[in-house]
This record gives sequence, C-alpha cells and structure tokens, in this order.
Amino acid sequence: MAAKPELQAQISALPHKPGIYKYFDDEGIIYVGKAIDLRKRVSSYFTKQDHNKKTQQLVKNIKRLEFTIVDSESDAFLLENNLIKQHQPKYNILLKDGKTYPFLCITNERFPRLIPTRNKINDGSRYYGPYANGTSLNILLELIRALYPLRTCNYKLTEENIEAGKFRPCLELQIGNCNAPCIAREDEATYNQYIQQIRNILGGDLRIPKQYFREKMTAAAQGMQYELAHQFKTKLDKLEAFQAKSTIVNASLTNIDVFAIASNEKSAFVTYLKVMNGSIILTQSVELTKKLDEDDAEILAPLVMQMRQEFESESREILTNVALELPLPGITLAVPQIGDKRKLLELALKNVLYARKEKESMNERSKDVNEVRIMETMKKDLRLKELPKHIECFDNSNFQGDFPVSAMVCFRNARPSKKDYRHYHVKTVVGANDFDTMYEVITRRYRRLVDEGQSLPQLVIVDGGKGQLSMAVKALKDLNLWGQIPIVGIAKRLEEIYVPNDPLPLYIDKKSETLRLIQRMRDEVHRFGITFHRKTRDDATLKTELTDVKGLGPVTADKLLNKFKSVKKIRELSEQELIAEIGKAKTKVLQAYFDSQTQAEA
Repeated sequence: MAAKPELQAQISALPHKPGIYKYFDDEGIIYVGKAIDLRKRVSSYFTKQDHNKKTQQLVKNIKRLEFTIVDSESDAFLLENNLIKQHQPKYNILLKDGKTYPFLCITNERFPRLIPTRNKINDGSRYYGPYANGTSLNILLELIRALYPLRTCNYKLTEENIEAGKFRPCLELQIGNCNAPCIAREDEATYNQYIQQIRNILGGDLRIPKQYFREKMTAAAQGMQYELAHQFKTKLDKLEAFQAKSTIVNASLTNIDVFAIASNEKSAFVTYLKVMNGSIILTQSVELTKKLDEDDAEILAPLVMQMRQEFESESREILTNVALELPLPGITLAVPQIGDKRKLLELALKNVLYARKEKESMNERSKDVNEVRIMETMKKDLRLKELPKHIECFDNSNFQGDFPVSAMVCFRNARPSKKDYRHYHVKTVVGANDFDTMYEVITRRYRRLVDEGQSLPQLVIVDGGKGQLSMAVKALKDLNLWGQIPIVGIAKRLEEIYVPNDPLPLYIDKKSETLRLIQRMRDEVHRFGITFHRKTRDDATLKTELTDVKGLGPVTADKLLNKFKSVKKIRELSEQELIAEIGKAKTKVLQAYFDSQTQAEA
C-alpha cells in the first residue's frame, strides 16, 4: 500500500538511525514501534505487499507520523515500552504495568522491621521482590515471622531512648513473637543475625538458616534443654517444608531468567521463572491479546525487557524457547537443547502450554454454554419438541430468471457446519419462480437424506414468506415427512417468522437470540447462494462468448478458460503463447475474433 504524498515526504526525511516511531490517526496515537533503522522500518509498512489484514488496516489509518532518535537499540526498547504504557495505542500489544506488585522491605533503622509494601522509597531500606502476587508474599512473610522474633512496632529504638526507658513492651512479647528490644531484652548483634538470615531466605538461599537452627537444636539437646531443642526443631521443620514446596533445580543453576511463550490465533501466553541458588523463587504467567498477528519473537522480546525491569532482575543469563536478539550487553541469551537448562525451559513450557490449554478450554466451555442456551431459547420461542441441534436454511438466486440456483447452509449446535453446506443447480424450473424452485430443492435434499439413511434436521428455515413456506411444506408432505421436520419461513421486509397453517406471523422479540440466529443463517445462506450464482453466471457468460467464435469449439474454449480463468487474460496472451496452447490455425481464428471485437467497441 503506497504512502500518501504527505507521509511519503516524511518517510523520505527519516534518518538511518535507531529510534522509535509513532503513527497517528485523526484522534491520536494508534501505534508505537522501535527500529534499528528508522527509515527502513517505517518504509517497509508502505512497500511490502504481504501484510496481513490487521496491518493493512493500521497502514490505511495512518494520517501522520513522529519519530525520536535514540543512542542505541536498548534505549529504543525502553522508550517504546514506556510510550506504550503511557498512551496504550490501539494496535499495540498492551503490556501490564507492574508498578503495583508487592515487595518485602527490610527497613533501614536500628532493629530493622520486615514489612510488606507496594511503594519503594529511597531511604536506604532493602526491598525484595517484587512478588507476582500477594499470596506468595504472605506465605514467605508468615514463614519468617514464625522463625524469627522480629518487632512490628514503629518505635525509634535508639540507644538513648531505650536507656531512658521511654518504651513499654506490648502484647507481642507475651505471646512470644518479639523479644522486646525496646526494653533491651534483645541485643542488637543477635537481632542483626536474624536479619542476615532473613536476607538469605529472601535471596533463595536456605543453607545458612537451616545450619543455624540445626546447631541451636543440637546445643539445646546437649544442654538437656529439651523444650528449647523442640522449638528449634519445629523451626527447622518449617524451613524444610517450605523448601520442599519450592521447585528445586540443579544447585549450580543460579541467577537465571527463563521465559517460555505459546500462542494461538488471538492471544499469546508467557511464563516467567526466576531461578536463584538452585530454586525457582518467582513464577509469573501473563496473557496478551494480539493486535497485528505478531509472531512469538516480536511479542516476547519487549516482554522480556519489561518483566526483567518490573521484577528487578539482575540475572546474567536468559533462557527462552524462541531465539531472540536483545540489546543487553553482557547478558547471555540461549535456547538450550539438552541438559539441566533444557529441563528448566521445559518446565516453563509445560506451564505456559497448560495456561493456553486452560484458557482455550474455558472459552470452549463458555461457547458450549452459550450454544445450549441459544438452542433452548429457540426451542421455546418456536414451540419445538426437540432441541434444534441440526438446522438447515434454504435460499434461491437468479438473474432476471436466468441461471437459477439454490443454496443450503447447515448449523450444528448453533455453529456453522460448512462441510454440510450444499449448492443446487435448478433442474425442473424455467424462469424466475421462487415457489417451484423451493419445492424442487427441498424435495431433492430430503429425498436424498432419506435414501441414504442420514439423520433429519430438527428445524428447517426457508428464506421467504408464506408462498415459499407453503411450497416447502408441500414438498415435505409429498415425501411423507410432514410432521417429522419442523419448518418456518422468514420474510425479508419486516423480519417476520411464519409457521405452517397460521396466516399471522409469529411474534419474536427483535432482540432475542432466536431471531438473531435465524437472521445469521439467512444472511449466511444468502452470501453462499449469491457467490455460487455469480460464479455460475460468469462461467456461463464466458463459455458462451468463446464457444460462439466460429472455428474454435467448446473443447478449446473450456481448455483456455480452465487454465486462464477469464477472457481478459486470454486477450492479453501473445501470439506465441496462444500457439503453444491451441495451435496456429485456432490462434488465427481467435485473434481475428478479438480484433473484430476491438473495432466494434471503438
């Protein structure tokens, strides 16, 4: 699709540099993209001929463009991501903003606290996360509070304040959740030892905390403090139970990000695993709606950049199931084929494929529920005895009485069953006679079903009023099928539904699902029939034109039309091309005919 003149001038002025480009329609930004070479990338939208329909629609709507030059491809990635979040353009995949993900914060104060938060403040505190959801954060928080007696108050525990006796212990001391550093019952060195172990746990390394509780348990047992030894054993058991629930991979695998993507026609699903010290410490799955039929690499590349940014990943290695090229100096990108890294990637793949299957199954179940509801509504509205799982709809087409054809579309479970659609060349009716045509086609269709022992539909719809309906009923009666197949007609003008033996139309709410399905079938059979009618008429017209040429003959006409499809294309053939197809003598006859036609038109 060629660019408009005003756009072409802008494109010609674009630099051969990395940057981002923004497309606008009359209302604002509709697409943001990145490029290593701005001019080449933007030009490709208007010069390539194989764009899909969605991209063609995007290009059609572009009224103007803007661009920003950046220093590197990495800067282009980040700027594109930020602009997509800010403007949410119509044709971009919208990536979820992770600013509300929760963190665990170890506060920067004497006797630090461990608190959950969604706001990061630059006050020297240490933040861990973000966590994909509140559930995983709460499980970790509850574990740590069960292991270590941390304070939860917000007192300013300076040495001066404690020595001055400004504080009084709270209920947390009485229930054993805190050792009351506010009244100097917990020394700072021991408390900081707890904090260091908590940092190890939050970093995914449980070895030092486990060793600590094991040593404490042994020492207490040797000192015959059996109740205290049991307390340490309980805490050690909690740590080991937590570790057992974590997915353990090879202990040598650490600081790795794993991304797997699986997509279908409409959506893409991505699973992210973060591996530290041999354990998966974070999992996150997202679903994205495709906007321009992007391939998996196009979708995954910006998502890797964003998710690493949102989850503050410092991993130096990224594993994916599709090859990516990302502007990340010093970071290894790989698609592993064997070994423990391949097993890790397969775990991510298993999760993402499960997520896709679940979503597709949910959509399918939702469709099934909708279809049953529609059929039950139709059964009630049309007073049918059975659920109309199999419905057939008929329509006729002709052009001033010539080339009469008919068509039937079949819906099963309220969905089109295209393999059951049928075309009919009318055989016994001369001229434009919709009534007799309907009789012929209904007779042919259901005589064949009976002869072949096939099941009959639970509903037949004819496109037309009382006249067409009465002839369809007559056909069923002549086949001894009357009473076995319910039948109705839909009149075009007022969308009225007629039933046999009732002069008045059946009233159905204009917004009802019954009427909408009948209209959908009527429109589909009309489309199907008109397409067939035009093809029949065009084939007959073309064939008649060539067979009228004296000295050519029907076999030669059919041969040319079957290969070149139209008289126009045959006209455009050179003399040598025609000779190669039909020989010198017939070529001379055909060219003389074409010359006479040209002179007549002039």
